[in-house]
Amino acid sequence: MHTIRQRDAAVRERRFRRLLATLGKRPGALIPLLQQAQGIFGFLPAAAMRRIARARRISAAEVYGVATFYGQFRLKPAGRHLLTVCHGTACHVAGAEKISEAVERLLGVKAGETTPDGRLTVRDAACLGCCSLSPVVMLDDAVHGKLSPAKLPALIEKCR
Repeated sequence: MHTIRQRDAAVRERRFRRLLATLGKRPGALIPLLQQAQGIFGFLPAAAMRRIARARRISAAEVYGVATFYGQFRLKPAGRHLLTVCHGTACHVAGAEKISEAVERLLGVKAGETTPDGRLTVRDAACLGCCSLSPVVMLDDAVHGKLSPAKLPALIEKCR
């Protein structure tokens, strides 16, 4: 009898095999491959990066280099929700550091960490491109601007 986890793993494996067959050797497709692999697994497992390297006939170090260069890629499983704090110039001037400090106080984790319950991963971004709304955070795919530390508890509560 198969458990739900085993079935989910089998589905992810089939999707990943199809992805490698479709984009594995396509020129210039390394970043889309990594993006879609992360979509399948929720992060980039080392084994998946090695398989991408073999499919593309490049070194695993090259794949790892690209995955670690771009902030969009995660090498560890993330929480169910992702909170990204912008630290671009406009956000910095508007109080991004105070937002980060408040997030750390509320959740007990720093950027790059996940809450012990696996609910929320916090990360920093160099710029989210929403400068007119500074300071800004993204909760999953939603931008929240004109933020203050006082507004954070209500925003974080949405993750429960």
